[in-house]
Amino acid sequence: LFIFSGLFSLCVNAQAEDPSVLAVIQQSAGQGDAKAQARLGAMYLLGSGVEKDEQQAFEWMLKAAKQGDIEAEVIIAAMYDRGLGVKNDVKMATQWYEKAAAQGHSASMAILGKNDVAKGGVAFSYQAMRLSAAKQIPTEYAKRILLTK
Repeated sequence: LFIFSGLFSLCVNAQAEDPSVLAVIQQSAGQGDAKAQARLGAMYLLGSGVEKDEQQAFEWMLKAAKQGDIEAEVIIAAMYDRGLGVKNDVKMATQWYEKAAAQGHSASMAILGKNDVAKGGVAFSYQAMRLSAAKQIPTEYAKRILLTK
């Protein structure tokens, strides 16, 4: 697992640090390409190939999310939940989780307490799960976005 993590980081960083790749991503994002916008947002969020900037990350992810990019929607929800790059707003976070859940995103459904599997006799804290998810989602999803082509 440790070796995989190291190789993963090298792959993401090497890809993002190529100036020509960055220029293409910036151009595509500026032209409205949702995948490029999410990718650029992920780069800003992680500081991969660009200086880390959570506000820029939020702005680019929001553009992608408004076009229906499900991973961007979930990242935006988590960023609102945490106040990461934007003022904390649980109501807005919930709206974005709702959008992702409506598309069948299982983690969003679970965060909202709409996952039938989690319902039942076992006591479960959706609030604790939501806070934990909000801490993990932006970084993990941003890495996933950078690995997809």
